[in-house]
Amino acid sequence: MPASVSLTALSWSTPDNATLFTDLTLTFGAERTGIVGRNGTGKSTLLRLIAGDLRPAAGQVRITGAIAMMRQDAMEHSGDTIADLFGARQALALLDRAEAGLASADELADADWTLPARIESALLRCDLSALPQTPLATLSGGQRSRAALAALILAEPDFLLLDEPTNNLDRAGRRAVIDLIRGWTRGAIIVSHDRELLEEMDAIVELTSLGATRYGGNYTAFRQQKDTELDAAMRDLAHAEKTRSEAARRAQQAAERKARKDSAGQKARKKGDQPKILMDAAKGRAEASGGAGARLRDARRDAAAEALSLAREKIEILQPLRMDLAPTRLPPGKTVLRLDGVTGGYDPEHPVICDFSLSVTGPERLVIAGPNGSGKTTLLKLISGQITPRDGRVDLTVRIALLDQHVGLLDSDRTLHENFLHLNAAADAHMAHAALARFGFRAADALRRAGELSGGERLRAGLACALGGTPPPMLLILDEPTNHLDLDGIEALEAALKGYDGAILVVSHDRAFLDSLAPDRTIQLGERL
Repeated sequence: MPASVSLTALSWSTPDNATLFTDLTLTFGAERTGIVGRNGTGKSTLLRLIAGDLRPAAGQVRITGAIAMMRQDAMEHSGDTIADLFGARQALALLDRAEAGLASADELADADWTLPARIESALLRCDLSALPQTPLATLSGGQRSRAALAALILAEPDFLLLDEPTNNLDRAGRRAVIDLIRGWTRGAIIVSHDRELLEEMDAIVELTSLGATRYGGNYTAFRQQKDTELDAAMRDLAHAEKTRSEAARRAQQAAERKARKDSAGQKARKKGDQPKILMDAAKGRAEASGGAGARLRDARRDAAAEALSLAREKIEILQPLRMDLAPTRLPPGKTVLRLDGVTGGYDPEHPVICDFSLSVTGPERLVIAGPNGSGKTTLLKLISGQITPRDGRVDLTVRIALLDQHVGLLDSDRTLHENFLHLNAAADAHMAHAALARFGFRAADALRRAGELSGGERLRAGLACALGGTPPPMLLILDEPTNHLDLDGIEALEAALKGYDGAILVVSHDRAFLDSLAPDRTIQLGERL
């Protein structure tokens, strides 16, 4: 029987009773399927339900074949090695004992002499040259992700379950993942917002508050179909608004006609031209007819209002997010940043940045590039003052905003409204609500605590608090800004940055994002350490 994953009438809610899935039915075959959707729609939860980490509240998950799942962060316990990711610690220890002449005959019968070569091949396929006994604690986050991916390759499952597999990976690591998926001929279910990776998909499943919708083809085909859906939804909205207006107009006309008839009837009764019994009968017929007409008009008006509400809800789901930035008015010739012979890092004895110089003038857009471990994030922290240089000088002449992957500028215990006012001393409550609304945090959302937000929401809130004031900072420093944003959030950020007239310094391995940014320069740091 061919390998497959089937979800039937699946329902699941969070511990605080927020419903994520209701009666969800999907089938995955031997193809590469990307799972997309806005943050909070349950993409990672869906993978965990398939993997068996969570039990559905209702419905069924049926799996034919073997599955293997890679989480966003490779699991790490004290003392774990690469061999532990492969589940090969005991098997490799047996080979060591065998080579030392310490293994019994029964043990030798179970020895897999091909295992070391197969592990090495899987690691190299993921652009990682390391020994199985290498402690995971000595690897960067990107290296651990590649090691975890290599472990999946070795397992040779019928279905790969991948949750944001390119997060935290440098360019070489992302290329390894994309090449693996491009050549994968079995089933794969991949949660990702990496558009380059999603171009390799055979199908896209989008999760929204309305449920799950499957689209055939890769990301480009998906976007084309979504644009068509949005155009149709806009036409439906216009029709619904017209229908509601027409229902309201007819109800008003009917009410005016009834008022005129009632007035005429009252005048006739006062004159006494007709017998009272005939007048009462006519009044009864008019009231009955008027009541039926009113009920029909009310039903039509309610139906039109419901249709309009549904049309608006669909538009809200399909409509791209917007992040509007005020102008900085940064002069073209102004020196924004200057670094002269900067040396520094977390370990003063072994600095990762050595004798580094850089000058940024006017609204330049610079990309800091390099493999994992080359010091990109360290350089940003030296520039922003989070790390003091051991040697050299950093001169900043404008106000800056630094948004790292964890959006450290936000106080997790404060609401978004409180964070905004704390970071923008000249703002008042009205300005705070208006700025947060421009970034998608409307009404009660502004009163949510920063610590309760998802990764993508936290970055969006950080952008709102850092850039929503007037004027915004003239230098924006971004460290992997797309790592935790959903696709709509990434596109909204790209649109906002296109209109931003300040200087930008960014670290990112997201090729599509960098292409959209259109940088003026790329500063290449050294090789992986």
